[in-house]
Amino acid sequence: MFKPSALKRAAFFILFDIIFSFITLLLAYNLRFNFALEKEFMENFYTIFSIVVIFKIVFISFFKLYQISWRFFSLNETKKLLYAHLLTYGLFTVIYYLFPQAFNPFPRSVIIIDFSLSMIFLGALRASKRLILEGDNSKDLKRTLLIGVNSFAQSLMKEQNGYYVTSVVDDNSEFAGTYFFNIKVETIDSLEKLIMENKIESVIITKELQKDTLQSIYKILSDNNIKDIKIASLNQKENKLKALSVEDLLARQPKDLDKEAIKEFIKDKTVLITGAGGSIGSEISIQCAKYGAKKLILLDHSEYNLYTIEEKLSSYEPSLVMQSVVNLEQLDSTFEKYKPHIVIHAAAYKHVPLCEENINEAILNNVMGTKNTIDCSIKHKVKKFVLISTDKAVRPTNVMGATKRICELYAQNVISKDTEIVAVRFGNVLGSSGSVIPKFKAQIEQGGPITVTHRDITRYFMLIPEASLLVLQASSLGKGGEIFILDMGEPVKIVDLALKMCELSDAKDIDIEFTGLRKGEKLYEELLIDQSDMKTKYESITVTGKTKYNISKLDDDIKELINSSNKIEKLKQIVPEFDHQIN
Repeated sequence: MFKPSALKRAAFFILFDIIFSFITLLLAYNLRFNFALEKEFMENFYTIFSIVVIFKIVFISFFKLYQISWRFFSLNETKKLLYAHLLTYGLFTVIYYLFPQAFNPFPRSVIIIDFSLSMIFLGALRASKRLILEGDNSKDLKRTLLIGVNSFAQSLMKEQNGYYVTSVVDDNSEFAGTYFFNIKVETIDSLEKLIMENKIESVIITKELQKDTLQSIYKILSDNNIKDIKIASLNQKENKLKALSVEDLLARQPKDLDKEAIKEFIKDKTVLITGAGGSIGSEISIQCAKYGAKKLILLDHSEYNLYTIEEKLSSYEPSLVMQSVVNLEQLDSTFEKYKPHIVIHAAAYKHVPLCEENINEAILNNVMGTKNTIDCSIKHKVKKFVLISTDKAVRPTNVMGATKRICELYAQNVISKDTEIVAVRFGNVLGSSGSVIPKFKAQIEQGGPITVTHRDITRYFMLIPEASLLVLQASSLGKGGEIFILDMGEPVKIVDLALKMCELSDAKDIDIEFTGLRKGEKLYEELLIDQSDMKTKYESITVTGKTKYNISKLDDDIKELINSSNKIEKLKQIVPEFDHQIN
Protein backbone atom coordinates (compact mmCIF):
# COMPACT_ATOMS: atom_id res chain seq x y z
CA MET A 1 0.00 0.00 0.00
CA PHE A 2 2.78 2.42 0.91
CA LYS A 3 5.09 1.39 -1.92
CA PRO A 4 5.79 4.44 -4.18
CA SER A 5 4.32 4.44 -7.69
CA ALA A 6 3.73 6.96 -10.47
CA LEU A 7 -0.04 6.89 -9.86
CA LYS A 8 0.30 7.43 -6.11
CA ARG A 9 2.77 10.27 -6.67
CA ALA A 10 0.40 12.02 -9.12
CA ALA A 11 -2.57 11.57 -6.74
CA PHE A 12 -0.53 12.95 -3.83
CA PHE A 13 0.50 16.09 -5.68
CA ILE A 14 -2.98 16.70 -7.16
CA LEU A 15 -4.52 16.43 -3.69
CA PHE A 16 -2.04 18.85 -2.14
CA ASP A 17 -2.20 21.19 -5.14
CA ILE A 18 -5.96 21.45 -4.52
CA ILE A 19 -5.48 22.01 -0.78
CA PHE A 20 -2.68 24.56 -1.24
CA SER A 21 -4.59 26.36 -4.02
CA PHE A 22 -7.56 26.74 -1.69
CA ILE A 23 -5.29 28.10 1.07
CA THR A 24 -3.45 30.54 -1.25
CA LEU A 25 -6.66 31.91 -2.78
CA LEU A 26 -8.23 32.39 0.65
CA LEU A 27 -5.02 34.01 1.89
CA ALA A 28 -4.93 36.26 -1.21
CA TYR A 29 -8.45 37.55 -0.43
CA ASN A 30 -7.51 38.24 3.19
CA LEU A 31 -4.28 40.00 2.26
CA ARG A 32 -6.18 42.14 -0.23
CA PHE A 33 -8.56 43.32 2.52
CA ASN A 34 -6.04 43.33 5.40
CA PHE A 35 -7.83 40.33 6.94
CA ALA A 36 -11.11 42.29 7.16
CA LEU A 37 -12.83 40.39 4.36
CA GLU A 38 -16.44 41.36 3.68
CA LYS A 39 -18.97 38.55 3.18
CA GLU A 40 -20.14 39.72 -0.28
CA PHE A 41 -16.69 39.05 -1.78
CA MET A 42 -16.95 35.41 -0.76
CA GLU A 43 -20.09 34.77 -2.82
CA ASN A 44 -18.12 33.74 -5.93
CA PHE A 45 -15.10 32.35 -4.06
CA TYR A 46 -15.80 28.67 -4.74
CA THR A 47 -16.57 29.27 -8.43
CA ILE A 48 -13.32 31.15 -8.90
CA PHE A 49 -11.43 28.56 -6.90
CA SER A 50 -12.87 25.70 -9.00
CA ILE A 51 -11.93 27.35 -12.31
CA VAL A 52 -8.40 28.24 -11.15
CA VAL A 53 -7.64 24.83 -9.66
CA ILE A 54 -8.93 22.95 -12.73
CA PHE A 55 -6.81 25.10 -15.05
CA LYS A 56 -3.84 24.65 -12.73
CA ILE A 57 -4.08 20.84 -12.66
CA VAL A 58 -4.57 20.69 -16.45
CA PHE A 59 -1.52 22.84 -17.22
CA ILE A 60 0.68 21.22 -14.56
CA SER A 61 -0.26 17.86 -16.12
CA PHE A 62 0.52 19.26 -19.57
CA PHE A 63 4.09 20.03 -18.46
CA LYS A 64 4.33 16.50 -16.97
CA LEU A 65 5.15 17.82 -13.50
CA TYR A 66 3.03 15.13 -11.86
CA GLN A 67 5.45 12.58 -13.31
CA ILE A 68 8.52 14.16 -11.65
CA SER A 69 9.74 12.67 -8.39
CA TRP A 70 9.99 15.48 -5.86
CA ARG A 71 13.56 14.54 -4.95
CA PHE A 72 14.53 15.50 -8.54
CA PHE A 73 12.64 18.81 -8.65
CA SER A 74 15.02 21.44 -10.07
CA LEU A 75 15.23 24.81 -11.80
CA ASN A 76 13.95 23.28 -15.02
CA GLU A 77 10.82 22.01 -13.26
CA THR A 78 10.42 25.39 -11.51
CA LYS A 79 10.31 27.04 -14.95
CA LYS A 80 7.61 24.59 -16.06
CA LEU A 81 5.62 25.32 -12.90
CA LEU A 82 5.88 29.03 -13.72
CA TYR A 83 4.65 28.42 -17.28
CA ALA A 84 1.69 26.42 -15.90
CA HIS A 85 0.79 29.31 -13.58
CA LEU A 86 1.11 31.93 -16.32
CA LEU A 87 -1.23 29.94 -18.53
CA THR A 88 -3.67 29.30 -15.67
CA TYR A 89 -3.99 32.87 -14.50
CA GLY A 90 -3.69 34.28 -18.01
CA LEU A 91 -6.61 32.15 -19.21
CA PHE A 92 -8.63 32.99 -16.10
CA THR A 93 -8.05 36.71 -16.76
CA VAL A 94 -9.31 36.32 -20.34
CA ILE A 95 -12.46 34.54 -19.11
CA TYR A 96 -13.01 37.21 -16.44
CA TYR A 97 -12.92 40.03 -19.01
CA LEU A 98 -15.19 38.11 -21.37
CA PHE A 99 -17.78 37.41 -18.65
CA PRO A 100 -17.23 39.99 -15.89
CA GLN A 101 -20.80 39.78 -14.57
CA ALA A 102 -20.33 36.11 -13.69
CA PHE A 103 -17.61 36.95 -11.18
CA ASN A 104 -18.68 40.24 -9.62
CA PRO A 105 -17.94 41.33 -7.05
CA PHE A 106 -14.30 40.29 -7.53
CA PRO A 107 -11.13 42.26 -6.66
CA ARG A 108 -8.76 41.77 -9.64
CA SER A 109 -5.62 42.28 -7.54
CA VAL A 110 -6.39 38.91 -5.89
CA ILE A 111 -5.20 37.21 -9.11
CA ILE A 112 -1.71 38.73 -8.81
CA ILE A 113 -1.48 37.93 -5.09
CA ASP A 114 -2.74 34.35 -5.58
CA PHE A 115 -0.35 33.82 -8.49
CA SER A 116 2.63 34.69 -6.27
CA LEU A 117 1.43 32.69 -3.29
CA SER A 118 0.60 29.63 -5.39
CA MET A 119 4.06 29.62 -6.99
CA ILE A 120 5.66 29.78 -3.55
CA PHE A 121 3.45 27.12 -1.92
CA LEU A 122 3.39 24.62 -4.81
CA GLY A 123 7.09 25.14 -5.54
CA ALA A 124 8.03 24.71 -1.88
CA LEU A 125 6.01 21.51 -1.68
CA ARG A 126 7.92 20.00 -4.58
CA ALA A 127 11.35 21.17 -3.39
CA SER A 128 10.80 20.17 0.23
CA LYS A 129 11.93 16.54 0.04
CA ARG A 130 15.07 17.42 -1.86
CA LEU A 131 15.96 20.13 0.66
CA ILE A 132 15.40 17.69 3.55
CA LEU A 133 17.42 14.94 1.85
CA GLU A 134 20.32 17.25 1.06
CA GLY A 135 20.31 18.67 4.57
CA ASP A 136 19.96 15.44 6.57
CA ASN A 137 21.82 12.93 4.41
CA SER A 138 24.89 14.97 3.48
CA LYS A 139 26.77 13.71 6.53
CA ASP A 140 26.25 10.10 5.37
CA LEU A 141 27.37 10.74 1.78
CA LYS A 142 30.87 10.88 0.30
CA ARG A 143 32.26 14.39 0.15
CA THR A 144 32.71 14.83 -3.58
CA LEU A 145 34.43 17.22 -5.94
CA LEU A 146 32.82 17.65 -9.36
CA ILE A 147 34.97 18.42 -12.42
CA GLY A 148 32.96 19.87 -15.29
CA VAL A 149 29.88 22.08 -15.48
CA ASN A 150 27.35 20.69 -17.97
CA SER A 151 23.93 19.04 -18.25
CA PHE A 152 25.27 15.67 -17.09
CA ALA A 153 26.74 17.32 -13.98
CA GLN A 154 23.35 18.93 -13.41
CA SER A 155 21.58 15.57 -13.44
CA LEU A 156 24.16 14.18 -11.00
CA MET A 157 23.56 17.06 -8.61
CA LYS A 158 19.86 16.22 -8.61
CA GLU A 159 20.27 12.49 -8.05
CA GLN A 160 23.19 12.49 -5.55
CA ASN A 161 23.73 8.70 -5.95
CA GLY A 162 25.66 8.45 -2.69
CA TYR A 163 27.72 11.59 -3.33
CA TYR A 164 27.57 14.94 -1.55
CA VAL A 165 29.10 17.56 -3.85
CA THR A 166 30.93 20.23 -1.89
CA SER A 167 33.20 21.63 -4.62
CA VAL A 168 33.01 22.25 -8.38
CA VAL A 169 35.85 23.02 -10.79
CA ASP A 170 36.00 23.46 -14.56
CA ASP A 171 38.82 23.94 -17.06
CA ASN A 172 36.74 26.56 -18.90
CA SER A 173 37.65 29.98 -17.50
CA GLU A 174 34.20 31.33 -18.48
CA PHE A 175 32.67 29.39 -15.57
CA ALA A 176 35.18 30.61 -12.97
CA GLY A 177 33.44 32.58 -10.21
CA THR A 178 29.94 31.58 -11.27
CA TYR A 179 27.70 29.41 -9.09
CA PHE A 180 26.49 25.90 -9.89
CA PHE A 181 23.76 24.62 -7.54
CA ASN A 182 24.82 27.28 -5.04
CA ILE A 183 28.47 26.12 -5.17
CA LYS A 184 31.11 28.49 -6.50
CA VAL A 185 32.90 27.15 -9.58
CA GLU A 186 36.69 27.24 -9.23
CA THR A 187 39.47 26.73 -11.79
CA ILE A 188 41.47 23.51 -12.15
CA ASP A 189 44.38 25.31 -10.47
CA SER A 190 42.37 25.29 -7.23
CA LEU A 191 41.96 21.51 -7.26
CA GLU A 192 44.50 20.57 -4.58
CA LYS A 193 43.41 23.42 -2.28
CA LEU A 194 39.75 22.37 -2.52
CA ILE A 195 40.60 18.72 -1.84
CA MET A 196 42.36 19.63 1.40
CA GLU A 197 39.91 22.32 2.58
CA ASN A 198 36.78 20.24 1.95
CA LYS A 199 38.20 16.84 2.93
CA ILE A 200 37.26 15.39 -0.46
CA GLU A 201 36.76 11.62 -0.56
CA SER A 202 35.55 11.19 -4.13
CA VAL A 203 35.89 12.91 -7.52
CA ILE A 204 33.52 12.80 -10.48
CA ILE A 205 34.65 13.98 -13.93
CA THR A 206 31.68 14.84 -16.14
CA LYS A 207 33.35 16.09 -19.31
CA GLU A 208 36.00 15.09 -21.85
CA LEU A 209 39.38 16.54 -20.94
CA GLN A 210 42.59 16.75 -22.89
CA LYS A 211 44.97 13.90 -22.13
CA ASP A 212 47.56 16.16 -20.42
CA THR A 213 44.88 17.82 -18.28
CA LEU A 214 43.38 14.50 -17.22
CA GLN A 215 46.79 13.06 -16.36
CA SER A 216 47.76 16.09 -14.26
CA ILE A 217 44.41 15.86 -12.43
CA TYR A 218 44.96 12.16 -11.80
CA LYS A 219 48.43 12.86 -10.37
CA ILE A 220 46.99 15.40 -7.90
CA LEU A 221 44.25 12.95 -6.88
CA SER A 222 46.72 10.10 -6.52
CA ASP A 223 49.08 12.25 -4.45
CA ASN A 224 46.14 13.06 -2.15
CA ASN A 225 45.22 9.37 -1.85
CA ILE A 226 41.83 9.73 -3.55
CA LYS A 227 40.90 6.32 -4.99
CA ASP A 228 37.21 6.82 -5.78
CA ILE A 229 37.44 8.54 -9.17
CA LYS A 230 34.51 8.31 -11.58
CA ILE A 231 34.33 9.60 -15.13
CA ALA A 232 31.35 10.14 -17.40
CA SER A 233 31.05 7.72 -20.29
CA LEU A 234 29.66 10.22 -22.80
CA ASN A 235 29.84 8.04 -25.91
CA GLN A 236 26.99 5.81 -24.84
CA LYS A 237 23.32 6.21 -25.76
CA GLU A 238 22.77 6.96 -22.09
CA ASN A 239 25.38 8.94 -20.21
CA LYS A 240 26.64 7.04 -17.20
CA LEU A 241 29.49 6.98 -14.71
CA LYS A 242 32.30 4.46 -14.68
CA ALA A 243 35.51 4.08 -12.75
CA LEU A 244 38.46 5.96 -14.22
CA SER A 245 40.53 3.48 -16.23
CA VAL A 246 43.98 3.44 -17.73
CA GLU A 247 42.33 3.68 -21.16
CA ASP A 248 40.90 7.06 -20.13
CA LEU A 249 44.35 8.28 -19.07
CA LEU A 250 46.01 7.12 -22.30
CA ALA A 251 43.21 8.11 -24.67
CA ARG A 252 44.01 10.80 -27.20
CA GLN A 253 41.19 12.78 -28.78
CA PRO A 254 42.27 13.89 -32.29
CA LYS A 255 41.75 17.64 -32.62
CA ASP A 256 41.21 17.57 -36.37
CA LEU A 257 38.68 14.76 -36.74
CA ASP A 258 36.80 15.62 -39.95
CA LYS A 259 33.41 13.95 -39.69
CA GLU A 260 32.18 15.56 -42.90
CA ALA A 261 35.07 14.01 -44.86
CA ILE A 262 34.29 10.59 -43.35
CA LYS A 263 30.60 10.96 -44.16
CA GLU A 264 31.32 11.96 -47.76
CA PHE A 265 33.67 8.98 -48.10
CA ILE A 266 31.25 6.38 -46.70
CA LYS A 267 27.70 7.63 -47.34
CA ASP A 268 25.64 5.60 -49.85
CA LYS A 269 28.57 3.25 -50.62
CA THR A 270 28.65 -0.54 -50.47
CA VAL A 271 31.52 -1.30 -48.08
CA LEU A 272 33.17 -4.70 -47.68
CA ILE A 273 35.21 -5.15 -44.49
CA THR A 274 37.45 -8.17 -44.03
CA GLY A 275 38.23 -9.24 -40.47
CA ALA A 276 34.99 -7.45 -39.65
CA GLY A 277 34.60 -9.21 -36.29
CA GLY A 278 38.03 -8.24 -34.95
CA SER A 279 38.83 -5.30 -32.67
CA ILE A 280 39.48 -2.77 -35.43
CA GLY A 281 37.25 -4.38 -38.07
CA SER A 282 34.18 -4.37 -35.81
CA GLU A 283 34.61 -0.72 -34.85
CA ILE A 284 35.13 0.28 -38.50
CA SER A 285 31.95 -1.65 -39.33
CA ILE A 286 30.03 0.28 -36.67
CA GLN A 287 31.38 3.62 -37.89
CA CYS A 288 30.55 2.80 -41.52
CA ALA A 289 26.97 2.04 -40.48
CA LYS A 290 26.85 5.28 -38.47
CA TYR A 291 28.12 7.35 -41.41
CA GLY A 292 25.51 6.08 -43.83
CA ALA A 293 26.97 3.18 -45.81
CA LYS A 294 24.32 1.90 -48.22
CA LYS A 295 25.30 -1.72 -47.61
CA LEU A 296 27.79 -3.43 -45.29
CA ILE A 297 29.42 -6.72 -46.25
CA LEU A 298 31.08 -8.17 -43.15
CA LEU A 299 33.59 -10.91 -43.90
CA ASP A 300 35.35 -12.96 -41.24
CA HIS A 301 36.51 -16.57 -40.95
CA SER A 302 35.39 -16.74 -37.30
CA GLU A 303 31.77 -17.72 -36.71
CA TYR A 304 31.77 -16.19 -33.22
CA ASN A 305 33.26 -12.88 -34.42
CA LEU A 306 30.61 -12.60 -37.11
CA TYR A 307 27.85 -13.38 -34.63
CA THR A 308 29.18 -10.72 -32.22
CA ILE A 309 29.35 -7.94 -34.81
CA GLU A 310 25.95 -8.91 -36.21
CA GLU A 311 24.46 -8.45 -32.72
CA LYS A 312 25.94 -4.96 -32.53
CA LEU A 313 24.59 -4.04 -35.97
CA SER A 314 21.34 -6.02 -35.93
CA SER A 315 19.21 -2.97 -36.78
CA TYR A 316 21.42 -2.25 -39.80
CA GLU A 317 21.03 -5.78 -41.28
CA PRO A 318 24.54 -6.29 -42.71
CA SER A 319 25.39 -9.14 -45.08
CA LEU A 320 27.54 -11.71 -43.27
CA VAL A 321 30.16 -13.72 -45.14
CA MET A 322 31.96 -16.49 -43.25
CA GLN A 323 35.06 -17.27 -45.26
CA SER A 324 38.83 -16.86 -45.29
CA VAL A 325 40.61 -14.33 -47.48
CA VAL A 326 43.10 -17.08 -48.31
CA ASN A 327 40.46 -18.86 -50.43
CA LEU A 328 40.70 -16.86 -53.67
CA GLU A 329 37.84 -18.61 -55.45
CA GLN A 330 35.34 -17.97 -52.64
CA LEU A 331 36.59 -14.41 -52.20
CA ASP A 332 36.18 -13.72 -55.92
CA SER A 333 32.57 -14.95 -55.85
CA THR A 334 31.87 -12.65 -52.87
CA PHE A 335 33.17 -9.65 -54.83
CA GLU A 336 31.13 -10.72 -57.86
CA LYS A 337 27.96 -11.00 -55.76
CA TYR A 338 28.16 -7.75 -53.79
CA LYS A 339 30.25 -5.48 -56.08
CA PRO A 340 31.59 -3.24 -53.26
CA HIS A 341 32.63 0.38 -53.82
CA ILE A 342 35.06 0.35 -50.87
CA VAL A 343 37.06 -2.52 -49.37
CA ILE A 344 38.67 -2.15 -45.94
CA HIS A 345 41.08 -5.01 -45.32
CA ALA A 346 41.48 -5.57 -41.57
CA ALA A 347 41.86 -9.37 -41.70
CA ALA A 348 45.29 -10.41 -40.42
CA TYR A 349 47.07 -12.44 -37.78
CA LYS A 350 48.51 -9.78 -35.47
CA HIS A 351 49.78 -11.57 -32.35
CA VAL A 352 53.59 -11.50 -32.61
CA PRO A 353 54.50 -14.64 -30.59
CA LEU A 354 51.75 -16.73 -32.24
CA CYS A 355 52.93 -15.69 -35.68
CA GLU A 356 56.47 -16.70 -34.68
CA GLU A 357 55.17 -20.14 -33.68
CA ASN A 358 53.04 -20.47 -36.83
CA ILE A 359 55.11 -18.90 -39.58
CA ASN A 360 53.45 -20.71 -42.50
CA GLU A 361 49.94 -19.68 -41.43
CA ALA A 362 51.03 -16.11 -40.69
CA ILE A 363 52.52 -15.71 -44.17
CA LEU A 364 49.60 -17.43 -45.90
CA ASN A 365 46.93 -15.39 -44.11
CA ASN A 366 48.67 -12.03 -44.02
CA VAL A 367 50.48 -11.98 -47.36
CA MET A 368 48.33 -14.18 -49.60
CA GLY A 369 45.11 -13.02 -47.92
CA THR A 370 46.03 -9.39 -48.63
CA LYS A 371 47.19 -10.13 -52.18
CA ASN A 372 43.95 -12.01 -52.91
CA THR A 373 41.82 -9.17 -51.55
CA ILE A 374 43.73 -6.52 -53.50
CA ASP A 375 43.60 -8.59 -56.72
CA CYS A 376 39.84 -9.12 -56.35
CA SER A 377 39.36 -5.40 -55.71
CA ILE A 378 41.21 -4.51 -58.91
CA LYS A 379 39.42 -7.20 -60.95
CA HIS A 380 35.97 -6.06 -59.80
CA LYS A 381 36.77 -2.35 -60.16
CA VAL A 382 36.48 -1.42 -56.50
CA LYS A 383 36.83 2.35 -56.17
CA LYS A 384 38.97 2.34 -52.99
CA PHE A 385 40.95 -0.36 -51.21
CA VAL A 386 42.23 0.35 -47.68
CA LEU A 387 44.89 -1.83 -46.06
CA ILE A 388 45.10 -1.75 -42.27
CA SER A 389 48.81 -1.89 -41.46
CA THR A 390 50.89 -1.63 -38.30
CA ASP A 391 53.90 0.10 -36.77
CA LYS A 392 55.49 -3.38 -36.62
CA ALA A 393 55.96 -3.18 -40.40
CA VAL A 394 58.63 -0.51 -39.84
CA ARG A 395 62.08 -2.11 -39.70
CA PRO A 396 60.41 -5.36 -38.61
CA THR A 397 61.99 -7.71 -36.11
CA ASN A 398 59.27 -10.35 -36.28
CA VAL A 399 57.39 -12.42 -38.85
CA MET A 400 54.13 -10.55 -38.36
CA GLY A 401 55.78 -7.19 -39.05
CA ALA A 402 57.62 -8.55 -42.09
CA THR A 403 54.41 -9.96 -43.59
CA LYS A 404 52.64 -6.62 -43.12
CA ARG A 405 55.55 -4.81 -44.77
CA ILE A 406 55.18 -7.09 -47.81
CA CYS A 407 51.48 -6.21 -47.87
CA GLU A 408 52.42 -2.52 -47.91
CA LEU A 409 54.86 -3.10 -50.76
CA TYR A 410 52.24 -4.95 -52.79
CA ALA A 411 49.64 -2.24 -52.12
CA GLN A 412 52.05 0.47 -53.29
CA ASN A 413 53.34 -1.23 -56.43
CA VAL A 414 50.54 -3.35 -57.88
CA ILE A 415 49.05 -2.12 -61.15
CA SER A 416 45.81 -0.88 -59.66
CA LYS A 417 43.97 0.28 -62.81
CA ASP A 418 40.81 2.07 -61.60
CA THR A 419 41.23 1.14 -57.93
CA GLU A 420 42.80 3.59 -55.50
CA ILE A 421 44.85 1.53 -53.04
CA VAL A 422 46.06 3.04 -49.77
CA ALA A 423 47.44 1.72 -46.50
CA VAL A 424 47.00 3.16 -42.99
CA ARG A 425 49.64 2.43 -40.38
CA PHE A 426 49.22 2.82 -36.62
CA GLY A 427 50.30 1.25 -33.31
CA ASN A 428 48.46 -0.62 -30.58
CA VAL A 429 44.80 0.04 -29.90
CA LEU A 430 43.64 0.08 -26.30
CA GLY A 431 41.61 -2.93 -25.23
CA SER A 432 41.96 -4.89 -28.48
CA SER A 433 42.01 -8.68 -28.38
CA GLY A 434 45.46 -9.87 -27.36
CA SER A 435 46.55 -6.45 -26.11
CA VAL A 436 48.41 -5.99 -22.85
CA ILE A 437 45.67 -4.13 -20.93
CA PRO A 438 43.11 -6.98 -20.70
CA LYS A 439 45.98 -9.29 -19.73
CA PHE A 440 47.12 -6.96 -16.93
CA LYS A 441 43.53 -6.56 -15.69
CA ALA A 442 43.16 -10.34 -15.42
CA GLN A 443 46.49 -10.65 -13.58
CA ILE A 444 45.50 -7.90 -11.12
CA GLU A 445 42.14 -9.58 -10.44
CA GLN A 446 44.01 -12.83 -9.69
CA GLY A 447 46.29 -11.04 -7.23
CA GLY A 448 49.34 -10.96 -9.52
CA PRO A 449 52.07 -11.07 -10.41
CA ILE A 450 51.94 -8.81 -13.46
CA THR A 451 54.30 -10.08 -16.13
CA VAL A 452 56.18 -7.54 -18.27
CA THR A 453 58.73 -8.69 -20.82
CA HIS A 454 61.27 -5.89 -20.21
CA ARG A 455 61.51 -2.88 -17.90
CA ASP A 456 62.32 -0.54 -20.86
CA ILE A 457 59.77 -1.78 -23.41
CA THR A 458 57.51 0.97 -24.83
CA ARG A 459 54.49 1.01 -27.12
CA TYR A 460 52.20 3.51 -28.86
CA PHE A 461 48.52 3.41 -27.89
CA MET A 462 45.26 4.77 -29.28
CA LEU A 463 41.59 4.18 -28.53
CA ILE A 464 39.83 1.83 -30.96
CA PRO A 465 37.05 4.35 -31.93
CA GLU A 466 39.56 7.15 -32.59
CA ALA A 467 41.86 4.85 -34.58
CA SER A 468 38.93 3.60 -36.66
CA LEU A 469 37.66 7.09 -37.45
CA LEU A 470 41.13 8.30 -38.39
CA VAL A 471 41.52 5.25 -40.67
CA LEU A 472 38.39 6.31 -42.54
CA GLN A 473 39.49 9.94 -42.58
CA ALA A 474 42.93 9.04 -43.95
CA SER A 475 41.35 6.74 -46.52
CA SER A 476 39.24 9.61 -47.83
CA LEU A 477 42.47 11.48 -48.67
CA GLY A 478 44.19 8.72 -50.64
CA LYS A 479 44.52 8.73 -54.41
CA GLY A 480 46.50 5.49 -54.60
CA GLY A 481 49.93 4.27 -53.47
CA GLU A 482 50.08 6.18 -50.17
CA ILE A 483 50.82 4.82 -46.73
CA PHE A 484 49.12 7.07 -44.18
CA ILE A 485 50.44 7.20 -40.62
CA LEU A 486 48.25 8.09 -37.67
CA ASP A 487 49.72 10.33 -34.99
CA MET A 488 49.96 8.07 -31.93
CA GLY A 489 51.43 10.67 -29.59
CA GLU A 490 54.21 9.75 -27.20
CA PRO A 491 55.13 6.08 -26.57
CA VAL A 492 54.22 4.63 -23.17
CA LYS A 493 56.51 2.48 -20.99
CA ILE A 494 54.69 -0.78 -20.34
CA VAL A 495 55.97 -1.02 -16.77
CA ASP A 496 54.53 2.46 -16.07
CA LEU A 497 51.25 1.26 -17.55
CA ALA A 498 51.24 -1.74 -15.20
CA LEU A 499 51.96 0.46 -12.15
CA LYS A 500 49.20 2.89 -13.11
CA MET A 501 46.72 0.04 -13.49
CA CYS A 502 47.67 -1.18 -10.01
CA GLU A 503 47.05 2.32 -8.63
CA LEU A 504 43.64 2.57 -10.28
CA SER A 505 42.68 -0.86 -8.95
CA ASP A 506 43.99 0.01 -5.47
CA ALA A 507 46.16 -3.12 -5.73
CA LYS A 508 49.18 -2.09 -3.68
CA ASP A 509 50.89 -5.41 -3.06
CA ILE A 510 51.05 -6.86 -6.58
CA ASP A 511 54.51 -7.75 -7.83
CA ILE A 512 55.79 -7.06 -11.34
CA GLU A 513 57.92 -9.79 -12.91
CA PHE A 514 60.16 -9.22 -15.94
CA THR A 515 60.07 -12.31 -18.15
CA GLY A 516 62.36 -11.29 -21.03
CA LEU A 517 61.53 -10.28 -24.59
CA ARG A 518 59.56 -12.84 -26.58
CA LYS A 519 60.43 -14.07 -30.05
CA GLY A 520 60.34 -11.25 -32.57
CA GLU A 521 59.59 -8.60 -29.93
CA LYS A 522 61.50 -5.33 -29.87
CA LEU A 523 61.83 -2.69 -27.19
CA TYR A 524 60.66 0.26 -29.25
CA GLU A 525 58.15 0.46 -32.08
CA GLU A 526 58.45 2.98 -34.92
CA LEU A 527 55.88 4.50 -37.26
CA LEU A 528 58.23 6.03 -39.85
CA ILE A 529 60.93 4.64 -42.11
CA ASP A 530 61.73 7.84 -43.99
CA GLN A 531 61.95 10.88 -41.73
CA SER A 532 61.10 13.12 -44.72
CA ASP A 533 57.52 11.86 -44.77
CA MET A 534 54.97 14.46 -45.85
CA LYS A 535 52.23 16.20 -43.93
CA THR A 536 48.59 16.13 -44.96
CA LYS A 537 45.98 18.80 -44.30
CA TYR A 538 45.29 16.99 -41.01
CA GLU A 539 47.75 17.25 -38.13
CA SER A 540 46.83 13.74 -36.97
CA ILE A 541 47.75 12.12 -40.31
CA THR A 542 51.04 12.06 -42.25
CA VAL A 543 51.91 10.16 -45.44
CA THR A 544 55.06 8.26 -46.43
CA GLY A 545 56.81 8.32 -49.76
CA LYS A 546 56.41 5.35 -52.07
CA THR A 547 58.85 2.43 -51.86
CA LYS A 548 59.32 1.11 -55.40
CA TYR A 549 59.44 -2.63 -56.01
CA ASN A 550 59.07 -4.24 -59.43
CA ILE A 551 55.63 -5.82 -59.27
CA SER A 552 56.51 -8.80 -61.47
CA LYS A 553 59.44 -9.60 -59.21
CA LEU A 554 57.29 -9.10 -56.11
CA ASP A 555 54.69 -11.52 -57.52
CA ASP A 556 57.40 -14.11 -58.10
CA ASP A 557 58.93 -13.45 -54.67
CA ILE A 558 55.57 -13.99 -52.95
CA LYS A 559 55.07 -17.30 -54.79
CA GLU A 560 58.56 -18.39 -53.77
CA LEU A 561 57.89 -17.30 -50.18
CA ILE A 562 54.76 -19.46 -49.99
CA ASN A 563 56.63 -22.52 -51.27
CA SER A 564 59.99 -21.85 -49.62
CA SER A 565 61.42 -24.28 -47.07
CA ASN A 566 63.34 -21.39 -45.46
CA LYS A 567 60.71 -18.69 -45.13
CA ILE A 568 62.72 -16.45 -42.80
CA GLU A 569 65.49 -16.06 -45.36
CA LYS A 570 62.99 -15.35 -48.12
CA LEU A 571 61.28 -12.74 -45.94
CA LYS A 572 64.68 -11.07 -45.49
CA GLN A 573 65.19 -11.02 -49.25
CA ILE A 574 61.88 -9.27 -49.86
CA VAL A 575 62.21 -6.97 -46.83
CA PRO A 576 65.95 -6.22 -46.49
CA GLU A 577 65.42 -4.25 -43.25
CA PHE A 578 63.86 -7.31 -41.58
CA ASP A 579 66.12 -8.09 -38.60
CA HIS A 580 64.63 -11.22 -37.07
CA GLN A 581 64.95 -11.16 -33.28
CA ILE A 582 64.83 -14.73 -31.96
CA ASN A 583 65.63 -13.64 -28.36
